[in-house]
Amino acid sequence: MGRWWAPFPGLFLAIGVAVVARRLGGVAAQQFGHALVDPLVLAILLGAAVRTAIGNRPILDPGVDFSAKTLLEIAIVLLGASVDLGALVAAGPQLFLAIALFVGLALLVGFAVARALGLPAPLAILLAAGNAICGNSAIAAVAPVIGAEREHTAAAIAFTAVLGVVAVVGLPFLMAPLGLTHTQYGVLAGLTVYAVPQVLAAAFPVSAVAGEMATLVKLTRVLLLGPVVLGFALARPRRGPARPRPALGQLVPWFIVGFLVLAVVRSNEVLPGAQVYQMQLMAQTLTILAMAGLGLSVDLRALRRIGARVALSAGLGLLALVGLAVALIHLLGIA
Repeated sequence: MGRWWAPFPGLFLAIGVAVVARRLGGVAAQQFGHALVDPLVLAILLGAAVRTAIGNRPILDPGVDFSAKTLLEIAIVLLGASVDLGALVAAGPQLFLAIALFVGLALLVGFAVARALGLPAPLAILLAAGNAICGNSAIAAVAPVIGAEREHTAAAIAFTAVLGVVAVVGLPFLMAPLGLTHTQYGVLAGLTVYAVPQVLAAAFPVSAVAGEMATLVKLTRVLLLGPVVLGFALARPRRGPARPRPALGQLVPWFIVGFLVLAVVRSNEVLPGAQVYQMQLMAQTLTILAMAGLGLSVDLRALRRIGARVALSAGLGLLALVGLAVALIHLLGIA
């Protein structure tokens, strides 16, 4: 009975945060004619504020994790129903070249920055992998393969979570100064923001076009986690304890497969319009819930508990990601 009930306290709190975020967004839209802050971002900010105020409550962890992970994965699959692969692929093969090139350069630059600041190699690799691919998921997948210490893994994850929220809030303000189209901004968000939920929160409030492009770019970027983890496993010296073999789910997450399958089905007009619309509404609802769970998993006081060099390395890494992404967008002519 205890195990069955475990997710509900955290899930109820996430639902409460999501409802408040949606209501606040609606009130602002009525008062000012448009939402000052999108409910997706509000859910993250409110969740982080609540978590910081109440501190660590283990009873909430199962439900918060369920909201931020499982509900998000279901939402990502359902988002496939809103994506027209034909229109997105029209961006050309240079987009996929940009993603692969970006990940490789981001790994090298992130590692070089961290090492230049005097961080140990395993921690530098974790920060570089988190920046280049998908934040905490990449860090968690790479850590056992390279034999990273728990302290290194915790430090990398702590700041990646906090800095990811900063990226969600700040990145949309760069669109106008950089002169980006909605498609280009979607590519920028998909290339630079760490975790999948953060990408959704940074892109969909801008426009549906930006959100769909960011989702495709981000999921393609996540797919590169498999080759990267395998590369680190092969590159690690064979002496010492045996290396764990990465699980298939770490290399190709199930929700990416589901997203692509549903996107193909939608692009071939197999699903009726009414069903596609219902899936889109469900995806929106679950995404706001996932944002609330993500915010409830971020303690802003974590900034005080990590080293200044780790913080500086992650921050410089994020700036490097933005610079690399903008350069690649213009260099490869992505319109």
